[in-house]
Amino acid sequence: MISSFLFRFAAAVLFAASLCSAVEAAPAPTTASLGRLTGPDRMQRLIDGAKKERTVTIYSSIPLATMTEITGAFEKKYGIKVDLWRAESTQILQRAVAEARGGRNAADVVETAAPEVEAMQRESLLQEVALPAFTDLMPGAVVPGRAWIASRLTVFVVAYNRNLIRTSDAPKTYQDLLDPKWKGKIGIEAENGNWLMAISGLEGQAKVEKLFRDIVAKNGMSFRRGHTLLVQLIASGEVPLGVNAYNEHVEQAKLRGAPVEMVFMPPTIAMPLGLAAFRNAPHPHAAILFLDFLLNDAQAMIAAQKMIPTNLKHQVLPGGIKPHIVDVPKYVNENKMWIERYRNLFSRRAG
Repeated sequence: MISSFLFRFAAAVLFAASLCSAVEAAPAPTTASLGRLTGPDRMQRLIDGAKKERTVTIYSSIPLATMTEITGAFEKKYGIKVDLWRAESTQILQRAVAEARGGRNAADVVETAAPEVEAMQRESLLQEVALPAFTDLMPGAVVPGRAWIASRLTVFVVAYNRNLIRTSDAPKTYQDLLDPKWKGKIGIEAENGNWLMAISGLEGQAKVEKLFRDIVAKNGMSFRRGHTLLVQLIASGEVPLGVNAYNEHVEQAKLRGAPVEMVFMPPTIAMPLGLAAFRNAPHPHAAILFLDFLLNDAQAMIAAQKMIPTNLKHQVLPGGIKPHIVDVPKYVNENKMWIERYRNLFSRRAG
């Protein structure tokens, strides 16, 4: 009788121990595993897990008004609190690297300028994922082996003050800027080495540099530091025409009533903004859920603010415009060289 009891007791202990071992052996969810979830219950599993995590922490440089709308819609839809830290891309990179090196995993998602996100990838901070939304994104938004996704684009355009320059007189190609009528009227942002690199790769470096060297020698270009400032100066008339303004700044200025217009000059160059989940995100379910949201629902909000989403269901560009996306890894590798070439090329005055 006793031996039978002891046998059953021992069996119960072994069974309980096996259950504990199984629980202990089950891997904790991470952005690596959750970022590749498939199946009909995928979304519900993400939502259930995110509700248990209760919050998601995002580092972003999206304009505050836009990001506030996006995070508010996410919180309303899922009941998950968003902890947002908004800063410039270089500040986000510095903070993410410092936290990782200090052993602190604070953030779940990052969305900022692609060169800084690429730098985070090189620090092994980010996790490559495979999401259903990828099928709706434009070519080049997702690259196999790359941990970040292009969530939106900034397109380089030629902008002008329409009170000073008639639409019929606006340049249609960069070669048009050789016309003497543009002397003393052209401004350019001070550090767009990425734009120069991309055009040179498409058109040939020698050809591109000769063209712009000739434009500068004949008509000059004034350096203006900051894309926002460049569009402001175009709107005021101080700079009648700007060579490489950001499309969204021109569109937003137009909404405020500024007399500005733009030309998508061929070849049309676009710089991507990068989106990624952190490898060691403290809230992995919420992180992947937010990636889904930003690449689906939020793309309409991005488009409404005159930014260019990469989701083709929401992307609106003038007919026939197919932007060439900057090769971000190449630019990160070569940025010092291209910034130097850019300064040397455009800093000369007209002869």
